[in-house]
Amino acid sequence: MVSSPPHSSCALLHVFNRYLFRGGEEMIVGQIHEDLGATHPMTWCGFESAEWTGETAPSKFQQAVRLFYNREARERFETALDASGAQAAVFHNLHPVGSAALYHSALQRDLPVVQFLHNYRPFSVGGTLQVKGRLLPDALYGSYWHEIFAGAWQNSVVKSALFALMLKMLHRSGWLQSVKAWIAVSDFMRQKIVAAGALPASRIHTLRHAWHAMPSAPEAEDAGYYLFLGRLTETKGITTLLDAWDVLRGKLGDRTPLLHIAGEGPLDSAVRERMRTNPYIGQLGQIGGETKREALRRCRAVIVPSTWWEPLGLVVYEAYDYGKPVLAAKSGGLTEIVPHGVTGLQHEPGDVNGLVNDVLEMEATPAGARQAIGHAGRQWLLREADPQAWMRRFEEILAGAMRTEG
Repeated sequence: MVSSPPHSSCALLHVFNRYLFRGGEEMIVGQIHEDLGATHPMTWCGFESAEWTGETAPSKFQQAVRLFYNREARERFETALDASGAQAAVFHNLHPVGSAALYHSALQRDLPVVQFLHNYRPFSVGGTLQVKGRLLPDALYGSYWHEIFAGAWQNSVVKSALFALMLKMLHRSGWLQSVKAWIAVSDFMRQKIVAAGALPASRIHTLRHAWHAMPSAPEAEDAGYYLFLGRLTETKGITTLLDAWDVLRGKLGDRTPLLHIAGEGPLDSAVRERMRTNPYIGQLGQIGGETKREALRRCRAVIVPSTWWEPLGLVVYEAYDYGKPVLAAKSGGLTEIVPHGVTGLQHEPGDVNGLVNDVLEMEATPAGARQAIGHAGRQWLLREADPQAWMRRFEEILAGAMRTEG
């Protein structure tokens, strides 16, 4: 919990549509809600993608209609707004259940909105700008064809086409004028969006996530293994990671370090298949609590081999909190938070040999030097992700949003 000057205690309505699978965005939305609640009266307005699954889900036709404009979601939003007396709203992901109707309602009610961009979803059907393993930022320029044909949303060409049409209509409707301030979570993300003309530079700000670090890093232990934490998807670089460990086995034989993969996702079976042929790859499944803490405390380094334009990469924060080096792809916001040779090492996205060389370099680094790299990461975290500094910057953005007209 953070404290902040009392001058900016206006009531806020906090809006988020949870995804079917929990991820880093949901975790950080919860943290933001708690942090802002230290100063602002906060009212939660939540939607669940799971509402559109199971026996009680709306029909496919109804879902298609509500994707564009969900009147029931608008009513829920306005009920929460009226009860809260909120003077501004903080939006995160609104799709699919919340829908564009919430922007329309905010505009009609002259309610200023601050919108966080945790991914590229307001401009991208799949939210990642990646299509079948290839980074294709066409969507930032308003062209969704690649994403449609690839079935970027829910692996469906039809659903992707509907989502693309919804985005086209939303951007042409003028309803996004309700958003007075957009928050990108890295300078990289902001620059790409501005360069594409997707948003005016004056309306989009950079604010990296804060992190409530432990008072001190746990007692360091190096059990010699490398750790991956995240969704098992192509965008997270799983194939690159698996291929790299096959190359390492070829080079090092029985001296190959262990790789522990924690998480779940579409490439779960690919990981299991590779485990059958490479005994140095292990799968932990979805972990949390003490199991996750121990995995972080005892690893040699954390690997973040993302192949998409990663907006930020909270797993890096987690590694730094435990004083661990990070081997990261030179991708998106990761380029800003993993200084090469200082808190870890960087390789080109998708470059198997680059990742192999990073692991070999880390293996050749003396234990004391590895600890120094991990310590540098923790110092970076304390300096650059300070919750107090985050709150001050958010208050500036909020104040500007509430002054903005039109």
